[in-house]
Amino acid sequence: MAPSAGTTDVRSMDFILKSFLAGGIAGMCSKTTVAPLDRIKILLQAHNKHYQNLGVFSGLMNIVKTEKFLALYKGNGAQMVRIFPYAATQFTAFEIYKKMLSGYLGANSHAGKFLAGSGAGVTAVTLTYPLDTIRARLAFQVTGEHVYTGIVHTAVCIFKEEGGVRALYRGFLPTLCGMVPYAGLSFYCFEHLKFLFMKYIPHLSCDQCSRNTGGLVLTVPAKLLCGGLAGAVAQSISYPLDVTRRRMQLAMMMPETKKFGYGMVQTLTLIYKENGVMRGLYRGMSINYLRAIPMVAVSFSTYELMKQMLDLDTGMKLG
Repeated sequence: MAPSAGTTDVRSMDFILKSFLAGGIAGMCSKTTVAPLDRIKILLQAHNKHYQNLGVFSGLMNIVKTEKFLALYKGNGAQMVRIFPYAATQFTAFEIYKKMLSGYLGANSHAGKFLAGSGAGVTAVTLTYPLDTIRARLAFQVTGEHVYTGIVHTAVCIFKEEGGVRALYRGFLPTLCGMVPYAGLSFYCFEHLKFLFMKYIPHLSCDQCSRNTGGLVLTVPAKLLCGGLAGAVAQSISYPLDVTRRRMQLAMMMPETKKFGYGMVQTLTLIYKENGVMRGLYRGMSINYLRAIPMVAVSFSTYELMKQMLDLDTGMKLG
């Protein structure tokens, strides 16, 4: 059956390609926006010896002072190689899963949106996880103490010296466990907040027309606000598993941290025993709010804007 007027068939190759492009660009914009905060977060999470006694802003200043300004973006090249397919896959998978689940659970089902977001996150991270491990290794290096020279060299070294493909996926289990609530809540909260804004305060949050749907479309500030709130909620729930993932990814870089590389439960337990909750499982959480809120806000906002530019269905008709 052909799609009705004013709707988009998620099965069409045109829709998939446009969603893929929109998602990839959104991911690259959002990650580049917060790249310096991403790097200091990794240094703090994994207790780098040069930064373990520093805070967020003192750490950023120290990077510029000792490693030059561009060092704030160390590892961002690998991040861009990873984030385009990751974000593109995630957003496209969400649109497809949301449409599929709406047939079983209803178009406005809360569970459907959460499950679609979780499934999209799991799909994307499964396909791109090795690049995240490589990016973390590169970002963790300090000038003058380099172990790896680039993306390919990092991948080859990990593969040859640490156990093949399995080594590139070290930390994958806590990532999956964290991705279900993180991606699920991110997409669910954004979609639900968008609906609430459109329903209750359209005069403050919406443009009254969309060139491709004729429905309501959030203004850019409203998109950013919805995305920021969604990111804050999702990160608060899933953060300890993000710390666990980083400790496992970076465990084999130094002899004293190898104990963190042998399993999710063991790593979680060690982090808790050695550093507790706030200094261990939630270490770097303050910077995570500083990075996650603008990152998710920019990601969702850019994606929505790209969908409008590419004539995809982004408008909503209420009542």
